Amino acid sequence: MESTNFAIAFLAGLIPALFWVWFWLREDANKPEPYFLIAIAFIAGMAVVPIALPLQKVAVDLYVDFDVMIIWVAIEEMMKYAAALALIFWNREVDEPIDMVIYMVVLALGFAALENALFIFNPLDAGDYFNSALTGGFRFMGATLLHVLASGTVGVFLALTYYRSKLTQVIAGTFGLFMAIVLHALFNFFIMDASGGTILIVFLFVWMGIIILFLLFEKIKILERNHNLQQQLS
Repeated sequence: MESTNFAIAFLAGLIPALFWVWFWLREDANKPEPYFLIAIAFIAGMAVVPIALPLQKVAVDLYVDFDVMIIWVAIEEMMKYAAALALIFWNREVDEPIDMVIYMVVLALGFAALENALFIFNPLDAGDYFNSALTGGFRFMGATLLHVLASGTVGVFLALTYYRSKLTQVIAGTFGLFMAIVLHALFNFFIMDASGGTILIVFLFVWMGIIILFLLFEKIKILERNHNLQQQLS
């Protein structure tokens, strides 16, 4: 029965995440990324979860209160970024600024898929089907998009400096990572004791952040078109 519940929870975490992957890949329809690399990014995001969990447990044992939250989210965001650097960004298929955002978002969705499955599994295994469904719904519209926003922020900073020096890209990526940690920590801080309308307000800020991410996505497309045009004219 436990294995069946985990399979259900896994699918409940996986399917919504794959929907968001499809949604974001539509934004790069003009020059789509190879499916094999998208799959690697998604699986890498999932693989980060079991690596991050023991490190987060150590953080809980060593730190208290707000310090734990900062370390907790920092571990997640740093490891997602590290996975992108180690497995994705060196690949020759990553050949335009928008790719930086796409792969960071896909990696984040892989992470969210397995994390959501674990959150759904606990109440499901206890027979609390209502809370299991409620958790899945909340995480689909909240925590999942938070991961997209946080990792997408790193991708945006990298994309905006794609045609700059390596040093500038490193600085931009580091600052983007810092912003991702801040956004993630603020979400966790406000959502921990939130209820009713407060949760809706927190989610509203996440959705507003996603809209801003979309606008920056379009700005990066314009940046790329202008660069290509300059290359053709020079």
